[in-house]
Amino acid sequence: MTTTAGNAPPLVWTNILVFALTMLGAVVLVPWYGIAHGYSIAAWVSFVAFLCLNELSVTAGYHRLWAHRAYDAHWSVRLAYLVFGTMALQNSVLVWASNHRSHHSFVDDNDRDPYSAGRGFWYSHIGWMLRKYKSGETTFANARDLQRDPMLVFQERYYVPLALAANFGLPLLAGWLAGDLWGVFLLGGVLRLVVSHHFTFFINSLAHMWGNQPYTDRNSARDNGVLAVLTFGEGYHNFHHLYGSDYRNGVRWWQWDPTKWLIRSLAALGLARNLKRVPDVMIQRARLTMQMQRIEARLSQAPSRWHLPDIDRLRAQLAGEYQALATLVGDWSKAREAWVERTRAGMAERWERTSFRRQTREVLGNMRRLRRRLTMLQAQLQTA
Repeated sequence: MTTTAGNAPPLVWTNILVFALTMLGAVVLVPWYGIAHGYSIAAWVSFVAFLCLNELSVTAGYHRLWAHRAYDAHWSVRLAYLVFGTMALQNSVLVWASNHRSHHSFVDDNDRDPYSAGRGFWYSHIGWMLRKYKSGETTFANARDLQRDPMLVFQERYYVPLALAANFGLPLLAGWLAGDLWGVFLLGGVLRLVVSHHFTFFINSLAHMWGNQPYTDRNSARDNGVLAVLTFGEGYHNFHHLYGSDYRNGVRWWQWDPTKWLIRSLAALGLARNLKRVPDVMIQRARLTMQMQRIEARLSQAPSRWHLPDIDRLRAQLAGEYQALATLVGDWSKAREAWVERTRAGMAERWERTSFRRQTREVLGNMRRLRRRLTMLQAQLQTA
């Protein structure tokens, strides 16, 4: 059933009813039942457990495993992702991953990005799912690799009954086992689903509007530590949009990314392999390039009271730092290419590996010193 208003695309009534009814249950039924009957510890445990399982299945499974192929996982892990990812009620892996790949390919393109932030918060958060927008059409042309996976094909074919069974069956079963059927169903079923939905949707909306851009400003994606906590590590979105194939989102040691820790733990247990990582040198190059671009922009807006010789001196210093960075990365890239070629050919010696690692450490050390010089340059500009 579809309805149009003027030239607006047809409404998707299934999605509208799901979002409206679950939200109504969360804001009316959940508090009413809590006031009238109270919730058991088991009900709250079910809420936390199912929420974590849903979110991790979306972040580690739907997103990093299938949409980006950032690592490979054992069939048992993939099956667990499918069960609890289906319970998250965010569509099948094929649809989800295809839309997400389109988002990365055409980010911020209002005509081709399914949930472009350029069309506003409401659209990117939930509005894109409420109407049949052309940008949201799924053809699977960019997901042929996923169509060769029998598990994903099975989920796609039987998605509706599987989703109903997961969202009703699992909470009701847990409630029956805990002796609190309705309490567990309302917290572990209804409230969990609404919270899970909007935590994930925040990445499409807020993570493109709120935060900083330490790695790139070529798109609207931003890093946001608050959203990272809510979304199990997905909030470091600026990094992710530059390096989508990396199994990590939070690459600094102090950044909250439990999805990364889960994948690394699975690898330690032999349940995940081929974890993809962007070299640290490339990550630091991106950060330094952004820092230099901001200095350059500041210099281009220099007030008229600044002395021209001072501006020329700072620009010359900045140009020298650009050249220093290019030389560092260029030399390292040549060494890395040679090392990779010899490794693939089975000709690399152990001393060569040690030598390349030592060179990488030296390059990173020089990059840290370059960052300190740039920070001092920024301080001069702020003082001026």
